[in-house]
Amino acid sequence: MTAQPSLQSLLDKYFDYLKYERNLAAKSIQNYQRQFASICQTLSISTWSALSVEHVRQVLNHARRQGLSPRSIALRLSALRGYCAYLVELEVLSSNPAKAVQAPKQGKPLPKQLNVDEMHQLLDFDDDSLLAIRDKAMLELTYSCGLRLAELADLNLNSLQDDGQLRVMGKGSKERLLPVGKKALTCVGQWLKVRGELADGNEPALFLSKHRRRISHRQIAKRMQLWAKQQHLDQDINPHKLRHSFATHILESSGDLRGVQELLGHANLSTTQVYTHLNFQHLASVYDTAHPRAKRRK
Repeated sequence: MTAQPSLQSLLDKYFDYLKYERNLAAKSIQNYQRQFASICQTLSISTWSALSVEHVRQVLNHARRQGLSPRSIALRLSALRGYCAYLVELEVLSSNPAKAVQAPKQGKPLPKQLNVDEMHQLLDFDDDSLLAIRDKAMLELTYSCGLRLAELADLNLNSLQDDGQLRVMGKGSKERLLPVGKKALTCVGQWLKVRGELADGNEPALFLSKHRRRISHRQIAKRMQLWAKQQHLDQDINPHKLRHSFATHILESSGDLRGVQELLGHANLSTTQVYTHLNFQHLASVYDTAHPRAKRRK
């Protein structure tokens, strides 16, 4: 659908400008044309010189009512700003009304995670080489406890308690005691049997590099990425992704947001809520099941 003739003639000139002056690709120009087809349907003006800040807000409000995402609304505003800047150059407008309107806030991108099958694919490998035994222990422990990269690298021999728990020093020098899964304990035990081959003197670090000192953050990330390729995973792997996978899987199984907060070492519950990507329906069902006042009387 095209705009009314009084608006369309300037738009056509603008599209030519994008094509010949800005050298935009045909697909990009088509995207602009779609944007302005929607914009012009919303506007109640007969000439571009009448465009005001209120008209711009009207366009964005209409987009919101249509259910467009914040990102899509921001793209529409960006298109309008560019066109208004062009109209200012032509002296059709004295100032750019779209500059006075803020784009909607976009939520932070959610951390990515591995699903349970992908976690099994990553962790289920048999390799009895020294570094592979160490790497498997690091992978299992990170996923079992939801460790940050720095927390994993900073682990010492005495971090593992006699009762099988792990003592971790988190952000802000806050210490927490974490349960460790059986699989992770087994893998750490296998590593401890061969760790002496890399240990140098009284080195306290739990995980060592082949240079006989505490393994670095960079080396950990590099080794995890190596195993992702080795296990034919079609995505990058890093400690943060394993930590998020831990949080998501635990929360989806238990619905205990506060418990996951404690395990992750988050000071604020809001951080845990952003960190996980359970949908609202799941959280609502947990609430309906658990909260005494949510249960309906029969």
